[in-house]
Amino acid sequence: MLINITTLPGDGIGPEVTDQAVHVLQAVAEAFDHRLKITQKNIGGAALVANNDPLPSDTVQSCLASGAVLLGAVGGPAFDSYPSRLRPEAGLLRLRSELGVFANLRPAICLLGLESLSPLREEIVRGTDVMIARELLGGLYFGERSTKGDSGRRRAVDTMSYSEPEIERIARIGFQLARQRRKELTSVDKA
Repeated sequence: MLINITTLPGDGIGPEVTDQAVHVLQAVAEAFDHRLKITQKNIGGAALVANNDPLPSDTVQSCLASGAVLLGAVGGPAFDSYPSRLRPEAGLLRLRSELGVFANLRPAICLLGLESLSPLREEIVRGTDVMIARELLGGLYFGERSTKGDSGRRRAVDTMSYSEPEIERIARIGFQLARQRRKELTSVDKA
């Protein structure tokens, strides 16, 4: 089987981590008699430096044509002064939107024997097994932001607006996960 993978090393530790992940993928492919076609493209600060765009169109096209995308990291202090539309993180947000990636699944598990390594008491973390379904495309990332003057004082406004379909799709993921796990679901707002 041939698997097309686009790698996006990006910035900071991203190239090093992505390079090692590719070595692992190649070993797995060899063990299971698969072939990999790996295409490397730019994103984030690396893309800004090379193309003056945190997400060049050829990167998007390569990702859309691939069966998988391996992303390193984006951003760094060198780009902090860039306008928001040109920051490395803007490329990541656009990539999520272009690929329709609206949910990030983040497991939090405390494995037996590792309880003592937690900053929390062992009896609190023992048996921890939580899955967080984090919404990636809604209002938190794309809501309106502004600064307004009010009697000589500035006021920051950060709007978090979600459409009904955006809420429904992340809720559906949450309920599907709950059915597969302990039948419990908690909705948390990252305020």
